[in-house]
Amino acid sequence: MSTPSAAARDRNVLTPTTLNALARELIEGSFPLVWVEGELSNVARPASGHLYFTLKDAGAQVRGAMFKPRSTFLRFRPADGQRVLVRCRVSLYEARGEFQLIAEHMEEAGEGALRRQFEALKARLAAEGLFDADRKRPLPALPRRIGVLTSPTGAAVRDVLTVLRRRMPLVEVEILPVPVQGDTAAAQILAMLEAAGRAGRHDVLLLTRGGGSLEDLWCFNDEALARAIAACPVPVVSAVGHEVDFTLADFVADLRAPTPSAAAELLVPDASELLRELARRRQRATSALDRRLHGAAQRIDLAHARLAALQPQRRLAQLRTRLDSLGTRLDAAPRTQFERRAQRAAVARARLDALHPRNGLALRSQRLGALRQRLLSRIAGATEPPARRLAALARALNGVSPLATLDRGYAIVRGPDGRSLREAAQAPAGTPLRIDLAQGSIAATSRGPWPAD
Repeated sequence: MSTPSAAARDRNVLTPTTLNALARELIEGSFPLVWVEGELSNVARPASGHLYFTLKDAGAQVRGAMFKPRSTFLRFRPADGQRVLVRCRVSLYEARGEFQLIAEHMEEAGEGALRRQFEALKARLAAEGLFDADRKRPLPALPRRIGVLTSPTGAAVRDVLTVLRRRMPLVEVEILPVPVQGDTAAAQILAMLEAAGRAGRHDVLLLTRGGGSLEDLWCFNDEALARAIAACPVPVVSAVGHEVDFTLADFVADLRAPTPSAAAELLVPDASELLRELARRRQRATSALDRRLHGAAQRIDLAHARLAALQPQRRLAQLRTRLDSLGTRLDAAPRTQFERRAQRAAVARARLDALHPRNGLALRSQRLGALRQRLLSRIAGATEPPARRLAALARALNGVSPLATLDRGYAIVRGPDGRSLREAAQAPAGTPLRIDLAQGSIAATSRGPWPAD
């Protein structure tokens, strides 16, 4: 590498390497990550795994590169002529002094942005429960009238009508014309869906159209339309696009069919299969009826044979004889029963007379008198000695009783505490006294001991 000359140093002259390095630092420091949309050309992917391309529009072009491993995780295969959206850093390739983009992410333009919007809205509606299986309603087994929301001139409506006529010609199909593509399509589909729900004329509604790009099907990803499908009072079947196409209408509808033709097959049963099933059931019913009739005929034959074997005339004669015998016994029964009852009454009367109280009353009276005399004698013998002993004890007790002493003129003097006084000193002057006599008591007050004689 050559070194700058003295003159070059005096003039502050830069080398190409220094210039490119400074330019790269300036560019990378001035631009953050940016999004750039354009058309791919000169796409190359060498063995190293890096991706090199040119991004251009009608007025300019810029070279770009996406290094491995970022290029390995692309969801599509970049090719010339594709319109893409690139998130990149702005830089400069110093070796050639070329302005370039270092791509961090690449997606198909237009559809990629729509896809991100679709996924975000799908996640939000799923979080609200609009896709939950438990809110899906079952379809009617045999609808009488089907409303088809679609373009009246598209291939989808022809496929639906063809399948419905083939499978169930009796079902009534009503075409509810709506645009299925464009900026105003979602609003018109929503209005028609709400009108059909209010009318209540249909057993089920089919929302359908043929295949197309994500942009073509975008009206079926409208949030308001998805909420209207969820709130529709009539079950809704969605068949939008081909089998690989999915829209929000498919997720929120009560049933998603992969194609319009498949939707028609799911909506109605096959008339020919119904006829075959009807024939099978008719055959089973006929066979069951035949079996029951055959069994009834066998039971009738068996009853007839048993009746013949019983010989009714002889049986009637036996019953008649038995009836005569029972009649004779019935006539004799009252008289015989009366005689038996009279005999039992006579026996009972004799026993009653033998047990009458007057027959033993005199004897019992004599026995009662004798027992009374014996009882009185025993009482007298038992009480006389104790009475004598009691009288003697009473006389002895009376001899020592204070009451007897009182009867002889004596008295008992008691102090305030109720005790008997034995000494004059126990009753000083002013002491209240109680004097008990033979008959009653006297209250007195002591005047002190009586003077000694």
